[in-house]
Amino acid sequence: MSTTICQVMGFLVSSLGVAGCIVSTAMDSWSTQDLYDNPVTAVFQYQGLWRSCVRQSSGFTECRPYFTILGLPAMFQAVRALMIVGIVLGILGLLVCIFALKCIRIGTMEDSAKANMTLTSGIMFIIAGLCAITGVSVFANMLVTNFWMSTANMYQGMQNVQNRYTFGSALFVGWVAGGLALVGGILMCLACRGLIPEESRYKAVSYNASGRNISYRTGPYKVASGYEPETKTRKGAGYEEAARSEDGRRSYPSKYDYV
Repeated sequence: MSTTICQVMGFLVSSLGVAGCIVSTAMDSWSTQDLYDNPVTAVFQYQGLWRSCVRQSSGFTECRPYFTILGLPAMFQAVRALMIVGIVLGILGLLVCIFALKCIRIGTMEDSAKANMTLTSGIMFIIAGLCAITGVSVFANMLVTNFWMSTANMYQGMQNVQNRYTFGSALFVGWVAGGLALVGGILMCLACRGLIPEESRYKAVSYNASGRNISYRTGPYKVASGYEPETKTRKGAGYEEAARSEDGRRSYPSKYDYV
């Protein structure tokens, strides 16, 4: 029961993480204009991965997509690639995880196959979460660098050179989504251990008795053993000779000694 709960929880958490990555990638508020020095403005600008938008004080919003690819910074394109790779791996992991759920039976699929599929989906979720967190962190680093450069230019008297941008809501959504995908992948990897069929840890060991081997015979034959004293089938001097006791008297064998 614990394995099933862990697997289902991993699936649900990973689903939320992948959905969050998709929403974060599609959002336009990756960077927003900083209004710290100018809280009242007629134009408010914010940018996403795919387009930049301008919102006027009248409420009218106009968005313009990026018509170029080569003209964008290399780090910006790297963020795009990381988010797309994370989404693709997350969706593939969800498809694999659905067929790997223990509560779903498909034909004669064994538990070992479900365990391998669960581990595969867990690794996909972990990589997807790391891609999302890395992409958002790289974009945040770009914003911090540009922010301090713009601040330095403002202190030098060039206030109208460029606007300063700060963190948008999409960054926080991406961080949370990446963390959820990472946690869901870890839960799936933990559930994989419970799906592996238990194997015997102790192997059969053959013991050989020291000395002669014991042979067994079936039928009317008597069991012969290397540990039994040898019996004599004929009468000899050993049976006719009497044993002497400590006091010198001669003792003769009784009739029970020959049985």
